[in-house]
Amino acid sequence: LMRQAGGFSGYLWSFVDGAPTVNHPHAMDDVPPDTEVSSAMSKDLKRKGFGFVGPTICYAFMQSAGMVNDHITTCFRHSQVNEA
Repeated sequence: LMRQAGGFSGYLWSFVDGAPTVNHPHAMDDVPPDTEVSSAMSKDLKRKGFGFVGPTICYAFMQSAGMVNDHITTCFRHSQVNEA
């Protein structure tokens, strides 16, 4: 796994094609607990022997690592994160 796709980081970022996914939620209820991408990541990590990597855990990781921008559109960080 470490030799593929530029190491573990490259492997994880490959799920979003190397660039953050920018969503435009208007309210917290618009932010999903998981997505098709986090489900695919979860399934692949489990296949590779990882544990405690369900779709919601993977999505939370993706948000915290900056792979997904789910800041509410009225949040000042939404545009700041997109400019970075």
